[in-house]
Amino acid sequence: MYHRFHAPYDCTVDKVTYISGDSWNVNPIALDRIAKLFCKNERAVIRTTLRPSDIVITLVPVAAILVASIRLHFLDVLLNMQYRGEAEIPCRASFSKGQEMGWFQHGSTIIVFAPKGVTLCGSVQQGAVIRMGRPLMRLPS
Repeated sequence: MYHRFHAPYDCTVDKVTYISGDSWNVNPIALDRIAKLFCKNERAVIRTTLRPSDIVITLVPVAAILVASIRLHFLDVLLNMQYRGEAEIPCRASFSKGQEMGWFQHGSTIIVFAPKGVTLCGSVQQGAVIRMGRPLMRLPS
């Protein structure tokens, strides 16, 4: 129930794409009942480039029921259903591994997209609790 999210690696962010949407609950019951729930809820697509490898990892914070707001340290706007700015928000932010990138003003989830060659660590399995500071992925050698 930690509502903050952190850089998975040393990285830069050059663009955020905000996608307005609903604010369904994201608990297991709702995930089973509502098709494509993560595609319906409000989200921010954060393109990160890992340093020094230049591998692109995309983080997608998905807001959920109630407040449904996403706050990013490197943007001076609150991303929620009242946001009326551009969908694509250029930016230039640099993060160290583990540094806080932003938070939900209520809880939700993060979806991570990685290119071919990036693999999940053995401890990342369906139903497993993922804690801050634990490795998620292995980069190609």
